[in-house]
Amino acid sequence: MELSSVFEENGWTEDEKLLWWHDVDADALPDADVERVDRMHREIRHAFAAMHSVGRAVSVFGSARLDADDPWYKAAESLGRRLVDEGFAVITGGGPGIMEAANKGAFEAGGRSIGLSIELPHEQGTNPYLNMEVPFHYFFARKITFVRYATGFVTFPGGFGTLDELTEALTLIQTNKIRHFPLILVGCEYWKPLVDWISGTLVTEGLISPDDIDLMFVTDDEDEVIRLLLGYHSELTSHIHRNAADGRVP
Repeated sequence: MELSSVFEENGWTEDEKLLWWHDVDADALPDADVERVDRMHREIRHAFAAMHSVGRAVSVFGSARLDADDPWYKAAESLGRRLVDEGFAVITGGGPGIMEAANKGAFEAGGRSIGLSIELPHEQGTNPYLNMEVPFHYFFARKITFVRYATGFVTFPGGFGTLDELTEALTLIQTNKIRHFPLILVGCEYWKPLVDWISGTLVTEGLISPDDIDLMFVTDDEDEVIRLLLGYHSELTSHIHRNAADGRVP
C-alpha cells in the first residue's frame, strides 16, 4: 500500500505526516517534502505581508479553557482594553478563553485586535473579537509571527500551549536570538511553583545561570504590566533613533 493511502485511511494530519519518517515509499517523500516547504514559505510570506503595518504590539497568551466568568478572563479583558489605550495592538492566538478576553478588550476599545489562528485536528474556532485574522497551519510559522511583531509577551495562567509559548520566548531571550523584551507572567500564586522550581532546581543544579531568573517578571498588578511595556518601548525607540542618527540600521 502506498504511503499516501495509509495517511488517508488513518486520518493523519499534515503535521503528523511532516514529523513522521519511515523508509516505506521513500521515492514519494521528496516531492511531498518540496510541497510542504513551499507551503511553509507561502505561510510565512503571507503572515509578514499581513502584519507589516501593525505597529507596536503585545502578544497575550493564556488558557483557551477559561470562560467569561473566570477572574483571569476579566483580567485579560481589562488588560486588552488598557493596552489599546496606551497605543498597543493586541496579538493572541485568536481562540477562546484568555485569547478571547484580551481580543475583546482591545476590540471594544477600538484598537487593533489580531488573532494568529492555527489549524488543529479538534477545531476550537476563532473568537468574534478580531479585526484581523492571520491563519496558520504550522506552529513554528505562527511562533515566528508572535515574536517578530511583539514588543512584549504577557502570559496568563494556561496549560501546555501557554507553557510552550513561554519557554520558547525564554529560550530566544536567553540565547540572544531576540532582544530582552518584557516577558510578564500575570498571576503570582499561579506561577509561583514554576518560578520556585526554576530558581530552586534549575539554578541550584547549575542548569541555568542565576541571572536567567530575571528574564521574566511576575506580577498581579496591571499598572506594573503597563509600566514594563511602556518602559521597554521607550527604550527601544530611543535605541532605534540613536542608531538612525549614527547612520546604522537598528
